[in-house]
Amino acid sequence: MARPPRSGPYICGIDAGLDVVSGKWKGLILWELDAHGVRRFAELRRGLPGVSEKMLTQHLREMEVDGLVHRKVYAEVPPKVEYSLTEHGHTLNQALGPLGAWGVERIRREGAEKVEVPRSEAAQPPTADGVRVLSEG
Repeated sequence: MARPPRSGPYICGIDAGLDVVSGKWKGLILWELDAHGVRRFAELRRGLPGVSEKMLTQHLREMEVDGLVHRKVYAEVPPKVEYSLTEHGHTLNQALGPLGAWGVERIRREGAEKVEVPRSEAAQPPTADGVRVLSEG
């Protein structure tokens, strides 16, 4: 079940921001939805290697409550559900750009491994600010 949005008190803006993106997968969900616009659940899961169905569902619900993700349900059989970023989600993804650039530099500096997402899964090449670090070659 989705938790209610936290409304403070916060120590600082970083505290408020991290409250919304806490969890390993939320930043990557933002990245995936920004790269593709609209995704169904299975497409999101394929685009995020290693995420469990339970964790993806939990994070999507929390992000919907926080106003970052829009969930559209179509009245058809079988049911069709699509996820997309809200304007609030887009602005958060942009705010994470400098963190992504820092992470790209850390990967380079540490010689860390990266998960390669097949090019067919990546709608766009990575941006200069490192937002789409998983699709960078």
